[in-house]
Amino acid sequence: MARRRQIYEGKAKILYEGPEPGTIIQYFKDDATAFNAEKKGTINGKGVINNRISEYVFTRLSHIGIPTHFIRRLNMREQLVRQVEIIPLEVVVRNVAAGSLSKRLGIEEGELLPHTLIEYCLKDDALGDPKVSEEEIACFNWCSHEEMQDMSSMAIRINDFLCGMFAAIDIRLVDFKLEFGRIWDGDYSRTILADEISPDGCRLWDINTGEKLDKDRFRRDMGGESEAYQEVARRLGLLQNEDNGPGEVLDMGAHRSRLRNKITPPKK
Repeated sequence: MARRRQIYEGKAKILYEGPEPGTIIQYFKDDATAFNAEKKGTINGKGVINNRISEYVFTRLSHIGIPTHFIRRLNMREQLVRQVEIIPLEVVVRNVAAGSLSKRLGIEEGELLPHTLIEYCLKDDALGDPKVSEEEIACFNWCSHEEMQDMSSMAIRINDFLCGMFAAIDIRLVDFKLEFGRIWDGDYSRTILADEISPDGCRLWDINTGEKLDKDRFRRDMGGESEAYQEVARRLGLLQNEDNGPGEVLDMGAHRSRLRNKITPPKK
């Protein structure tokens, strides 16, 4: 696909104009940042892995009725998505105490929360993405009351689904962030899931060992970031080692074709 006009470059992705009106090409970079970009580095192959994981998760979520911006994956690092008006809030869903919550409230990291906690942060790098209350969101009209209800109800449904999905592969979903956008139809808008869901924006711990399989390995100088991301993809069934080298991302179309060829009985 010919390179198109760049619209925006963020910390982990570049957005290009799409082939059709109302579409965007989302390119996943290997760049890694932490602490509001105070720490910068590279995780080799991260963009490829995150592209596939996010494709997989968004596709699964669409099957349970969550509306998303995802259309299809274009190649190893790019996917085609709907162009949305991003709501300037990050929705943080927490199941286990970790990160800023532990520091802010003095709760030991790893402590199971009494119930799922939803927090909101203003998307503003210059301010450090500060935590904001529902009253502040309403006061400054960052989104409507109806959009707040849509985001919170979808966040709970997404959390319930992903907790089960990851638990099935022995991974605990500690917390994660979501972003939502508006799709306009005349004067009316609809709230849909946007951005990505990957180890960049999730805390994922091995259920049995507590090993971190997410960007905390980069934040805390633990090393093994690439291997951790690959392990998540491997457990989700997105890596193949059969015909190619270890850690190669599985192309589902080609994989299904190979499987069909393997199970098709030979002609007599």
